[in-house]
Amino acid sequence: MSPAPAPEAELIRRTQAGDRHAFAELLDRHRTVAFRTAWLIAQSRQEAEDAMQEGFIKAWRALPRFRTSAPFRPWLLTIVANEARSRRRAQQRRIRLADRAAAERTAPAASLEAALVAREQDRELLGALLGLPERDRRVLACRCLLELSVTETAAVLGCREGTVKSQLSRAMDRLRVVLEERDAAA
Repeated sequence: MSPAPAPEAELIRRTQAGDRHAFAELLDRHRTVAFRTAWLIAQSRQEAEDAMQEGFIKAWRALPRFRTSAPFRPWLLTIVANEARSRRRAQQRRIRLADRAAAERTAPAASLEAALVAREQDRELLGALLGLPERDRRVLACRCLLELSVTETAAVLGCREGTVKSQLSRAMDRLRVVLEERDAAA
């Protein structure tokens, strides 16, 4: 006979006292609904998983301020939903930025066909970029999309210029591999 699960209030009290195992048990109870909430907003499995994980981290950090008289589930789901909304807005900004950059580049294009090809290439590049790890996306976005200098990129990312150069080199290599794999699959 297995022991009865601990009441949620007890898990919250233990978590606020620093018990990570109690927090893990709390999250296990709400993981499915948290993922579904994030997915409804983010509309992407990967973004939903990322939003859920980041929401859980933020909940852990905010738990000392949680009012134990309030229900836990809505509080947690609000944090996850806010994170999913933030990620969705950021994704939409990236898409608009890529579309704007494509429109600026293709404006003087001699033909509609050339403009459409360039726009499709930009979308493929952005898709490949979004498939890279966060660190790769950040350094590539700073250097290539925002056209920041190495010094400016280092300041934005909070690292040394040499680190930016090495991260950029590795990120470009990974991007190249992703694009080659997409070309081979097409």
